[in-house]
Amino acid sequence: MTPYADLRREDFRATIDGTPTDLFTLRNRRGMAVRITNYGCKIVQILAPDRDGALGDVVQGYETLEQTMAGQPSMGSFIGRYCGRIGGGRFTLDGVEHRTAVNAPPNTLHGGQRGSRFRTFAARQLDEASLELTYVFQDGEEGFPGTLPVRLVYTLDEDNALTIAWTAVAADKATVANFTDHTFFNLSGDAGSSILDHVATVNGSRYLALDATAVPTGELVDVTGTPFDFRSPTAFGARIAADHPMLALGKGYDLHYAVDKPAGALGLHARVVHPGSGRVLEVLSTEPGVQVYTGNFLDGQTPRDLGKGGTLYTRHSAFCLEPSHFPNAVNIPSFPSTALAPGQWYAGRIVYRFGVA
Repeated sequence: MTPYADLRREDFRATIDGTPTDLFTLRNRRGMAVRITNYGCKIVQILAPDRDGALGDVVQGYETLEQTMAGQPSMGSFIGRYCGRIGGGRFTLDGVEHRTAVNAPPNTLHGGQRGSRFRTFAARQLDEASLELTYVFQDGEEGFPGTLPVRLVYTLDEDNALTIAWTAVAADKATVANFTDHTFFNLSGDAGSSILDHVATVNGSRYLALDATAVPTGELVDVTGTPFDFRSPTAFGARIAADHPMLALGKGYDLHYAVDKPAGALGLHARVVHPGSGRVLEVLSTEPGVQVYTGNFLDGQTPRDLGKGGTLYTRHSAFCLEPSHFPNAVNIPSFPSTALAPGQWYAGRIVYRFGVA
C-alpha cells in the first residue's frame, strides 16, 4: 500500500486579500476523510478505502498553501464564475457585449485571470462532516456583469459520498454563471502512477466538437465508432493514442460530453474503476454535461507538479470528471442557457460516490 501524506493544518494557514486561509477536514464513521482549503475551495486530499478496507489518498494536491499557490491552479478547485472556455473572451447578454479576461489566448478559461480558483472563500465548518464556503463575485470582476454571491456546502455522508452543493443568485443585474469542481483523481492511491489502466464508463452518446482553440463550435457529435465512446466500460488508455484530431488537440482526452439524462435531474455522469485496488468512483450531478480530462498537461515540472510526498505529477497520472453546463454556452444559443436574469438563482450539485468492486 502506498503511504499517504500527513497534512498539517498550520501549513495552510495565512491571510490572503484580508481573508484567513485554513485546512478543513471532513470525516465519516467509516473512516473516510476529505481535506479542503478555502483558498480556491481546493480539495487537497481524499482518503478512500480499497477492496481490503485500506485507506489510500485518491486525489492529487500539495502539502502546503505555498506549494498549492505555486502548483497547478485548477487542481482540486471549485471553478467559477464561468468554467470552461468562452470563445474570444467575449459574449453578448441582453444586447450588451461583455469582454472577459483572456487567460488562454484568445479565450477566457475557468473564470479568467483570477477566477474562483485564485480566491479565498469565507469558511465555516458546520459539523464534523460538512463545510460551508462563501464568496461574492463583484460586478465587473474579470469582465463579467453583475454581483453574484455563491454559497457552497461540502458534505461527506456515511455512504462514502462527497456532495458539493451550490446556490448563487444574480443579485442586481443579468449575468452568466457556470460552475464545476476540478479535482484530479488517481484511484490507485499512488498519485504518480498512470491512470490509463482505470476503466471508465461515461453516460454520454454525444460530445461537443471543438475548433482549433479548443472552444465548442455548437456541433454535437455522435460517439459511435469514435475513440470517445465510453458507454461501455473502457480503459482510458485503450484508445487514447488513436489517430483523431480531437485527441491530437487535447494531447489525450479533454472533451465535454452531453450527458444522457433528464435536464436538471441528479443523474449518473460517469463511473471509473481501478482494477488493482478495486476502488470505484461514481460521479453524479444535476448539470447537463461533463468534461473528461486525462491529465494531459501534467508535465512533471518543479515546483508546479511536485505534489504530496514529493511525488511528481506526470502526464496521464490523473483524470478529472467535471460536471457543468456546456463551455462557451454564452455564445451558442442552442446550448442549455447559463444566463441569469436579475434575482434568478442557480443551484446545482456534484456527488463523488466511492465504493469498491
